[in-house]
Amino acid sequence: MTGPATSESTTVAKLALEDGAVFTGRAFGAAGTSEGEVVFNTSMTGYQEILTDPSYKGQIVTMTYPLIGNYGINSTDVESRRPHVAGLVIKELAPAYSNYRADRSLDEYLRQNNIIGIEGIDTRALTRRLRTAGAMRGVLSTEILDDAQLVDRARHAAQMAGADWVQAVKPKRQYEWDEDQGDWKLAGELNRGDGLHVVALDCGAKNNILRHLVERGVKVTVLPPETTAEEILKHNPDGLFVSNGPGDPAALDYAVKPLKGTIGKVPIFGICLGHQLLARAVGADTYKLKFGHRGGNQPVKNLDTGRVEITSQNHGFAVDPKSLEAGGGVITHVNLNDGTVEGFRHKSLPVFSVQYHPEASPGPHDAAYLFDAFVEMMRTKKPPSGERLKQLQSMRA
Repeated sequence: MTGPATSESTTVAKLALEDGAVFTGRAFGAAGTSEGEVVFNTSMTGYQEILTDPSYKGQIVTMTYPLIGNYGINSTDVESRRPHVAGLVIKELAPAYSNYRADRSLDEYLRQNNIIGIEGIDTRALTRRLRTAGAMRGVLSTEILDDAQLVDRARHAAQMAGADWVQAVKPKRQYEWDEDQGDWKLAGELNRGDGLHVVALDCGAKNNILRHLVERGVKVTVLPPETTAEEILKHNPDGLFVSNGPGDPAALDYAVKPLKGTIGKVPIFGICLGHQLLARAVGADTYKLKFGHRGGNQPVKNLDTGRVEITSQNHGFAVDPKSLEAGGGVITHVNLNDGTVEGFRHKSLPVFSVQYHPEASPGPHDAAYLFDAFVEMMRTKKPPSGERLKQLQSMRA
């Protein structure tokens, strides 16, 4: 479907940062005022998946690719029920969209979901500022156009450090997930887990993670993140999955507690925030990164296989390596840009996790084999060896 991407709005919008910088552009999407941590994402495509990723709750996202909106929005490629970003910042909104699957424009989608957008600013200058000074609190507004007032409000906005945004995106009750990847199934042989049952703790889970599990024949029961260890084990799961999500892992003791009670009793796999929570459950510390890792092109080395994977990432916190190793964690993946921890396994228990997103959506599929590794760990009760991981990667070719 093709159509106009915007109504050619001339409404002024402003983005102010806590360091005093103010960017003036054109509004699209909804009108109003929104606060959040201003971050940048280096993906060239995938804006729809980024908008609907619950991990972005409380953040104003800047896309570094200059033209956004050219393929519109469709009703299938969503990672949750609605967008979660606090605002969207782009260089240029495409004047028209064209995609046989599209059913509306990006502008229309943001208006429908009360998300403010701003275009026409120098996103390169903004990104360089964030890369140098770090992610900052900001305010995006079509209502407040006084620079000093906006900057003052940005300086009084809530900090991401210490923030519990999981409460805003978590499910209120248990649910079952039975949707696989449909027409977008990956090529190659799958390590099937027919008959296996996974309990997933949903801290803001992306749909595509659950799709990957179901595609491998696994039954998936999703529970809120504060579910007790006793309640989890009553489901008699073959494996426990801990999802991605927003905010500071240090503020989520209620989500760490059930992990402490299930480690050693059931195989566990974590992604992103789930990786951080698992690390804290074995005694590791976490800390805030300067500007985080967000994009679809992050190089990660798997120390067990010696191979480099290009990965999709979205996180602003990381695991401290020394405290992780002191708690029994073995580092399995490192980020080749800055050396931060991107994955670990427990030295003696069936537990492993990665900081990045093997389910992609958006991004490359280099790490999809990790879902096959989880299936194998549920069967054997131990993480696969480096040689076996290479074999599982080859199955995906």
